[in-house]
Amino acid sequence: MAIRHRKIVIINSSKPSDDNINQELQWFCNSLGLFGTRDKDKSCFRLFIILLKSLKSGDELTSDQIAARVGLSRGTVVHHLHKLIGSGLVVSRQNTYSLKVDNLKELVDEVERDINRTMRKLKDVAEGLDDRLDL
Repeated sequence: MAIRHRKIVIINSSKPSDDNINQELQWFCNSLGLFGTRDKDKSCFRLFIILLKSLKSGDELTSDQIAARVGLSRGTVVHHLHKLIGSGLVVSRQNTYSLKVDNLKELVDEVERDINRTMRKLKDVAEGLDDRLDL
């Protein structure tokens, strides 16, 4: 049985005060820890936006199609796709990629379920450790 690891990062920061959808989307994604600080040109964010836009049309895109739309090399796109797949937000089917969810609220719900599962496991282990340590 393969062990599935998923890194969950939540960053608590102030939401942008102005009504700029691009800034709100960046804040949303950064709050979920989707993008690293090394992504200076926001290439992973741009890729995520392409996948988000494809939800409306129901399209599943190949890495070549995504690369053409964001103006990045296929290698860079595949690197970011693997990161998003590892986070559980993107799925791959027959060499195409799409978001695992149908909207952003479902994305938050999915992350919340992962956090709750992880917290339950941690609580169970903590109780066992407390018993063994006589705490």
